[in-house]
Amino acid sequence: MTKGAVKSAERTLAILELMTRHEQPLTFTEIAQALRYPRSSLHGLLRTLVERGWADFDADQRAYTLGIRTLEAGNAYTRALGLVERAVPLMEKIRDGIDETVQLAVLDGLHNVYVAKVDGRQTLTLASEVGRRLPAYATGVGKVLLAGLGQEELDARLAGTPLQPITSHTITDKALLREHLQHVRRRGFCIDNEEYTMGIRCVAVPIFDYSRRVVAAMSVSVPAIRFTPAHRERAHMLLSGAAQRMSEALGYQPARAVDVRGAQ
Repeated sequence: MTKGAVKSAERTLAILELMTRHEQPLTFTEIAQALRYPRSSLHGLLRTLVERGWADFDADQRAYTLGIRTLEAGNAYTRALGLVERAVPLMEKIRDGIDETVQLAVLDGLHNVYVAKVDGRQTLTLASEVGRRLPAYATGVGKVLLAGLGQEELDARLAGTPLQPITSHTITDKALLREHLQHVRRRGFCIDNEEYTMGIRCVAVPIFDYSRRVVAAMSVSVPAIRFTPAHRERAHMLLSGAAQRMSEALGYQPARAVDVRGAQ
């Protein structure tokens, strides 16, 4: 491979990385100013990306966004990773560090579905099983997953569905639930206050993929009698570390600002 070909490949990847970090469409001028490539070379690279489906060009906005091929590649990568297979060893480490039940769940409509579980060795533990569906608004993992939705999608899923009380602590008012989910987004984790099972509390955190979308949630469930502030903080610490490793394995990178000052 020639030196010129390597440089072109590096520049092409830099364009895709720039578009990935910047969620809004970018004009040619913004891309040129951010990457400082020769305009003639940049025109050719962008044209090739558009022709091959890795980028889209909006003629009305005169701006570029990621193309359908990036979605196809990302989905294939996520499938190849095996969410459960990667999560279980991390869940076992959490269990070994706190000796409580650890669960992994994904969202299906307005329910969370448990896809993996590692039991603690304590006598008093959570009775649950892989494949079980629970109302997402009443569980820690479920509320983390709902908090990861956009507002329109959340409203669509809640529309026409009453929130049935399961315990005396279940949130059944949709306005209060939306407010609570905003709090979950800000904090980056959720506490289940005996909302599905009396006597059981939990800490839950989100897992993100390459698109910074919440694709799963992981929790530690603890009988309320053992849910001291210190125990809760240890659960949160262990979960946060595992969720970060899982998210990084799925290609997640925190959003970074793009400097396009002076763009026309």
